[in-house]
Amino acid sequence: MKQLISSKNEELMDYCHFFRGYSFREKKLFKEAQSEMHLISNKFILYPLVNKNLGQISLELKEFEKAIYYFKEVEKLPFSNNHGYKISIIYENLGICYLHLNQFNKAEEYFFKSLELQEKEKDLISLIGLNMNIAGLYYQQYKDLQAITFFEKAYNLSKKVNHFESKKNASLNMAIVEENRGNFKEALAYRKESSKWNDSINNQNKVWAVADYEKKYAIAQKQKQISVLKVENKLKDTQRKTMFLSTLGLLLVLSGGVYAYAQKVKNTKIILSQKIKLDELNATKDQLFSIVSHDLRSSVNALKTSNSKLTTSLETKNYNELDNLLNQNSAIANSAYSLLDNLLHWALLQTKQLYFHKDSVHLFSIVQQIEFNYKSLLSDKNITFENSVSKNNFIWVDLDSLKIVLRNLLDNAIKFTPENGKICFYTVETNTNFCQLVIHDSGLGMSQNTIDELLQDNELLAKKKNSEIIGTGLGMQLCKQMIKKNGGSITIESELNKGTKMILSFPKTEQNG
Repeated sequence: MKQLISSKNEELMDYCHFFRGYSFREKKLFKEAQSEMHLISNKFILYPLVNKNLGQISLELKEFEKAIYYFKEVEKLPFSNNHGYKISIIYENLGICYLHLNQFNKAEEYFFKSLELQEKEKDLISLIGLNMNIAGLYYQQYKDLQAITFFEKAYNLSKKVNHFESKKNASLNMAIVEENRGNFKEALAYRKESSKWNDSINNQNKVWAVADYEKKYAIAQKQKQISVLKVENKLKDTQRKTMFLSTLGLLLVLSGGVYAYAQKVKNTKIILSQKIKLDELNATKDQLFSIVSHDLRSSVNALKTSNSKLTTSLETKNYNELDNLLNQNSAIANSAYSLLDNLLHWALLQTKQLYFHKDSVHLFSIVQQIEFNYKSLLSDKNITFENSVSKNNFIWVDLDSLKIVLRNLLDNAIKFTPENGKICFYTVETNTNFCQLVIHDSGLGMSQNTIDELLQDNELLAKKKNSEIIGTGLGMQLCKQMIKKNGGSITIESELNKGTKMILSFPKTEQNG
């Protein structure tokens, strides 16, 4: 693009500035995008899109008055979809700008203009966002009843689409509405639903938030039980006072005692069951803290040691050692990041917060994506990667969990394969309802005892050798659980110094039950 911009062809230069500006905006480099867009002449055939992009960039930079100016310029043009924009979205963006400027009447006017058009266009995802914006407008003016109506519309529309972000936001808004109403049980249900749709989870605190809401709900339930027991005790006291009046009173007291005992046993079982569940949650939490303190401390200590050597190398100007230490620091950081990523997914899996959506997946394309993500690591060790997966293979799995499994296994293969080695992904035809995917590396291999330990369900996630951690085993635990949840299986064939084969089996079609 830089070379093309140097030409004297004004139309070509406009196209280059436009595509550079659009690319900067997509990369969230808004100042650079703004500079490129301002270099485009007003004779450019797509100039309406320039004003639209400048409006969106100004909105991202919170320059709301500038954004209004650019969107107004687009609004003046005759309505047309030929330029790649919808006037309904322009109206919605104007409404958002006026909302941020607290000009509520103008914001309401443009939101409802947009609503009228979007209801005709039937773009459900845009409608969900617009309804939430209108609800926010009314909430900001303390018009709660009107706001709740639009939050509910957004939530009902979200049920009709497969856009997880919209579903998550709509559920979260309904949770906040119910919390403000004091309906904590309904709010908890919406919170759980919102958490379920969050497939791009990078914040581990959400796991604890759900557990916290469950604890609050459990405490509220126990308080209700205590209140019921108090009422029952008062009734029993009354029965004791009247016991001496007649034989019938004696019979009533006996019946009341039997009833009270049955209720007490029932309540005890309920409380015990809740205690067991809370203990399981605490055990999961303790196990996570144990892993974090054990394994991350090792990585941090390694970084501290390496950084100390780095300082010495800088002082002595030993650049060869400096290069080695920088590569070592990068490897330690990548290892710690992989550990944290696996910890998060493992915690979500254990607490049943990870959402699984199975669909027919083209296996060859997924392996291609994984290869692309690891090209730099493969190149660093000069490892040859071969994708020999049949292009006719489709498997019935959850796409995100499949990628997690393949990334972990490829990462291990790269780690234990020496320089100039080879890693190959290929499929084996078995003439069954399952597809076999083999990950074959020319690495160090492993003994049968090591294979048995890896395939065994073991709660001890960290492994030691001579008091030095060589691996957490968490990645393999995560892979096994995700493969099992997808209805598949894993076996390992390996010999020391002869490489390793990881053989994964996945269903080709949806399995009953």
